[in-house]
Amino acid sequence: MKTRRALPSKRKKIVSGRTLRRKPIKRNRSAYQRARKRRRLDGRKTADQANQKLSRFRQASIVTVAITMLLLMFVPGTEDSQAQQTTETEVVSVQDTASQSTDIKVNTSAAANEALSTVKDLWVGFYQNLPKLLIALLVLFLAWGLLRLLRPLLRKASQKWNISNGLVAMVTISVWLLAAGVALSILAGDIRALVGSVGLVGLALSWALQTPIESFTGWLLNSFKGYYSVGDRIAVGEVFGDVYQIDSLTTTVWEIGSPDQIGAVQAEQPTGRLVTFPNNEILTSTVINLTRDFPYVWDELAVPIANESDLMLAMEVLQKVADDLLGDYMQQPASEYTRILRKANINENVAQEPQIFVSATDSWTNLTIRYLVAAKARRKWKSDLQIAVTKELNKKQYKRTIISAYARQQYQPIDSDGVPIAGTNTGQILE
Repeated sequence: MKTRRALPSKRKKIVSGRTLRRKPIKRNRSAYQRARKRRRLDGRKTADQANQKLSRFRQASIVTVAITMLLLMFVPGTEDSQAQQTTETEVVSVQDTASQSTDIKVNTSAAANEALSTVKDLWVGFYQNLPKLLIALLVLFLAWGLLRLLRPLLRKASQKWNISNGLVAMVTISVWLLAAGVALSILAGDIRALVGSVGLVGLALSWALQTPIESFTGWLLNSFKGYYSVGDRIAVGEVFGDVYQIDSLTTTVWEIGSPDQIGAVQAEQPTGRLVTFPNNEILTSTVINLTRDFPYVWDELAVPIANESDLMLAMEVLQKVADDLLGDYMQQPASEYTRILRKANINENVAQEPQIFVSATDSWTNLTIRYLVAAKARRKWKSDLQIAVTKELNKKQYKRTIISAYARQQYQPIDSDGVPIAGTNTGQILE
């Protein structure tokens, strides 16, 4: 009997999503094995994907439990709920440990039960402490409303802006601290533990933030006492300048030069630099304000003359020069100065015009002109007065009577007993 040979079929066959043409038996077996291997690999890949999803679900469950524990710290539940939570957590932990040796369905079910238990405990704790939370929020809302009413009244009651800012800041901080303490005591349920913890935290913060606290205290003190304000010319410690900005922790000034500062302008004029110093300098340093209550200061100009000059004539000449330049200018500030002193019960006669004072040195005599000028224009007036005095003393009529004090040497012959010889005084001006 003859055996018919099977002819290759032209029919197409789909294996694992690919279109294959029917081939001889040997080749069909090889394709079948490849398809079987591919299906086995696809099954493993699916299992790996399921395990990854399960691992991510476990991680999400753990994060959910951690967040729940943090929330329960702020919204504590009753002892029964906490004990129940502990028991259920242990059961879930046991189930989670046992689920590692089970299949994917058991692990998914345990993780889902864990998440549902966590959400349930969170809801129970929130529901039980909802009245406390609402009361605490009501206290904070009342504090906010009270501050909205007090701030305009405080600003209207205090006339100076610096005092009003300090008063508003102090009242705001006090009200918020009180409201926060009451709200936390309501949530905690035990005011003693709250007060103790707040005290310890406050002690630690006071040591860690000593300088900022002192600076804030200095700002409050300046706000109430008014040591200086924006625009005043002050000297605090090593800083000298015009106040530019006052913050709760620092003060910024436009620096003014002075002879005491090395590398800066050697006179009372702006250097162009901004200097910032902490407000705690108010508590530890001397604060000098040149323009707060009285924007004028006393200034002096020393005019050295030789000892052989006509002293009385020199005083008359300098008095006339100073009166012509500053006599009318000094009338108003001198009257204001007198009024301020009398208000403070200080009986002192304030000069209404420039004054001349005499002081002796080793080699000449100083005639000092004392006058009252604006604090921020002191260099200008001193320069003008120096020019006027120099012009007057250089006139020919005073050439032999008012002699300027140049650097000179004087020889005085003496006898063997050390007594000066009369009529032998000689002087020589050093060039």
